[in-house]
Amino acid sequence: MIVFLTSTITLQLLGNLELVLKVRTQSPGENDFIEIELDRQKLTYQDLLQVSCRELGINLEQVVKIRKLPNTLLRKDKDISRLQEFQELELILVKHGVTKSTSSLIEKPCYNHSAAKMTY
Repeated sequence: MIVFLTSTITLQLLGNLELVLKVRTQSPGENDFIEIELDRQKLTYQDLLQVSCRELGINLEQVVKIRKLPNTLLRKDKDISRLQEFQELELILVKHGVTKSTSSLIEKPCYNHSAAKMTY
């Protein structure tokens, strides 16, 4: 009985090391999400962007914004730290045929540089 409780507690602790999120790209024809796992020890905006792009098979340069559904833009590490298990996120991509004036998130490490330095 003690062994069972110990292994259950160990599994629960290990499960808390990862944050599972549901992500997709904004697309009128595709509504399916995939699940990604992020390490809670390094839960950053950049890590979310990199893991999401790798899992979805898209380039970092294509991403313009990250939205927490239904209507919240994620801008900085503090926003990422507040995410809960299985929250739904959407990556907004550069539209085809758009001029270079639209910069991707890789060109600007944070959507709002001043907001990245803010603390609450």
